[in-house]
Amino acid sequence: MVKRSRGIRSKSRHILRKKHRETFPITRALQEFEIGEKVCIDVDPSMHKGMPHPRFQGYTGEVEGKQGDAYKVGITVGKKHKTLLVLPEHLKKVM
Repeated sequence: MVKRSRGIRSKSRHILRKKHRETFPITRALQEFEIGEKVCIDVDPSMHKGMPHPRFQGYTGEVEGKQGDAYKVGITVGKKHKTLLVLPEHLKKVM
């Protein structure tokens, strides 16, 4: 019997997809956020480094700090508070 793979990108075919002509704008990697600013987690599947788990796609959180190039984003899942390390390519400002 073959054992099924359960990698980080399993069961995420529709979440982690891009249109075939969609390119990566470099300005998304260069954007900066202030501590306390609201951000939305929008996973860019073409950039694997600093990508949060696909279950957090679409969550809105608050920037709690910076660690290297990545940002610490605090989100609430149910009653729990979680802190994610996310690169700016996977974040969008909330208006």
